[in-house]
Amino acid sequence: MPEKPEVVTVVKNLIPELVHKKITGCNVYWDNIIAYPDVDSFKVNIIGQVIRSIVTRGKFIVIELDDYSLLIHLRMEGKFFFRKAGEVINKHEHVELILDDHISFRFHDVRKFGKMYLIKKEDTYGVPPLSLLGLEYYDDALTPDYLIFKFKNKKLPIKTVLLDQSIITGIGNIYDDEVLFLSGISPFRRACDLSRGDCSKIIDNTRKVLDSAIELGGTTIKSFTSSEGVHGLFQNKLLVHGKGGSKCPNCQSTLLKTKVNGRGTHYCEKCQK
Repeated sequence: MPEKPEVVTVVKNLIPELVHKKITGCNVYWDNIIAYPDVDSFKVNIIGQVIRSIVTRGKFIVIELDDYSLLIHLRMEGKFFFRKAGEVINKHEHVELILDDHISFRFHDVRKFGKMYLIKKEDTYGVPPLSLLGLEYYDDALTPDYLIFKFKNKKLPIKTVLLDQSIITGIGNIYDDEVLFLSGISPFRRACDLSRGDCSKIIDNTRKVLDSAIELGGTTIKSFTSSEGVHGLFQNKLLVHGKGGSKCPNCQSTLLKTKVNGRGTHYCEKCQK
């Protein structure tokens, strides 16, 4: 699933293609992609809107229009393509926006898990889904005290809790493994047992890992591409994720692969206490 760096990379590629374009038509070929409002209202309300800017909030793409915000969550395999208006629709292209330059902007999703929301602009950050999200990794309010407060009643493994988007938004399974390895924290430790020093390490390494991944365009694993085949390079910098059975870059012991609450987890049992 695309995480914060991949979503940022997608947005960087979309901005020059979409900003200042007017939406003149809308076709929905798979209704379940539209989470809010109903499909007919979605189509009626989005036509005639001009795309003013594109930003991110957690793993969401936020396309700001005149009167609405179009929120898009890519989920597992969502991606975008640009075609000439009128070209044949691929069976995996589920939502099509026609732009005023006769370009067809298409949402492609093999698994059909992606979601779109059309929210009134003034409500963008005040109602779900965005109101449910926690702090961005770069937010000054993300402090050790904040994490201590959020973790104090969390008896689940820290591996699981770092994936909770209501605490820190944007971290997924790939970067979770990397952050915990760099922090020297076992993925099995209960979040409520972490010290202030542990929380400080998590914050510092989250910023280090995500900033580096954004700089390199995200991580290309399995089917992620930002749009039109743009691939990230951060997979070349991964220290533990996907490397079960290989040598730890710190101590040369064998990296382990297991599951924590159903999520594939890679770690070093010697370096991560």
